Amino acid sequence: MSHTYIPFESYKRKWIFNHKDLPVSDEDKALILPLSDKSAMEVWNKWISNKSSRAEQFAKGDWPAKQDAWSETDHWQSAWDSNDNALPEAITAHIQWPDDAKVYFCYEKYQVIETRWDVFVRHWKCFLFFDDGPLLVSPNHKQALMFEQNGQYKLGTRG
Repeated sequence: MSHTYIPFESYKRKWIFNHKDLPVSDEDKALILPLSDKSAMEVWNKWISNKSSRAEQFAKGDWPAKQDAWSETDHWQSAWDSNDNALPEAITAHIQWPDDAKVYFCYEKYQVIETRWDVFVRHWKCFLFFDDGPLLVSPNHKQALMFEQNGQYKLGTRG
C-alpha cells in the first residue's frame, strides 16, 4: 500500500512539532509524515477499525474494544508533565521494536502520522498535544499502545 502525504509545511497540526519547549530536529521532522485523508483512512481501516472513525466510537468487533486486547494500564500524564523526555518505562518494556520500525500514530480516521519508532520515542510528548484516544501501531509488529484523555495509556496486542 503506497501512501500519499501532506507536506509537513502544509500540515495543520505542524505546530505540535514546532513547540519551543520540545524542539524537534529538522532530521526528525523529515521523518514525520502526515498522511493525506485517503491514506489515513486506508491505514485506519486496515490496522484500527473499518467500522468506527474515532476511539470513543469503538464497537463490538473492533479489536481495540476487546478487553483482552489490553494487558496493562498506567499513567502517562505525569511523565508528560515532567522535565524528563523518556517514555514511561512500561511502554519501552512492552515495545522493543527496532529504531527504524514504521509506526502509525492514529488520532482518528483522517488524522494519521507515519513515522519511525525512534522518532516517536524521542518526541512522544509532541504527538500527545492531541490526546483524544490516539493509537500507535506498527504494520510489522503486534504490540499496540493507546493513550486516553484521562491521562492513562493502555498496552496491548492488536487483533
